[in-house]
Amino acid sequence: MVGPAASGRHDEPVDVTETLLPGVGIRYEFRTADGSRVGLIASRVGSVELVVYDADDPDACTGMLALSPDEAETLGELLGAPRLVERFADLSREVPGLDSDRVELASGSPFAGLTLGDTRARTVTGTSVVAVVRGDQVITSPRPDQDLEAGDVVVAVGTESGLAALRALLTVGPGA
Repeated sequence: MVGPAASGRHDEPVDVTETLLPGVGIRYEFRTADGSRVGLIASRVGSVELVVYDADDPDACTGMLALSPDEAETLGELLGAPRLVERFADLSREVPGLDSDRVELASGSPFAGLTLGDTRARTVTGTSVVAVVRGDQVITSPRPDQDLEAGDVVVAVGTESGLAALRALLTVGPGA
């Protein structure tokens, strides 16, 4: 598995090693730009342990943080949010005509208190809603049954005209 480097540079791949831990889960390990070894042990029950290994002894751990399933999900959302925004920016540069936008759902929106599916956003505007941001929580790849609340920020990708139509739809309602 390869991903962007921890330094933020996209031309330096990070090699991630996956190891199946029978009866436990999966361990993921990679080396950071400064040479540190980091591991993540994802258990079958959803808990996660973040591990930093000793530089001189690959079997010795210098630090560990145990996270409950809810804490692991929150950390994933926090770490994923900047990457999500960065990937959209990359897509906008790489694909002519593709843009991203954030639309805040005002308290007067006809969709506050309804679901994402109720908006029919993709059908009506041709845009794809890729995340809903609610306070500090980022809900990536929201399903049609995702509740929408006043104050949510809807993150979408599409054409400039499609995103304008989405903004009007979420602000004024159908037929805007």
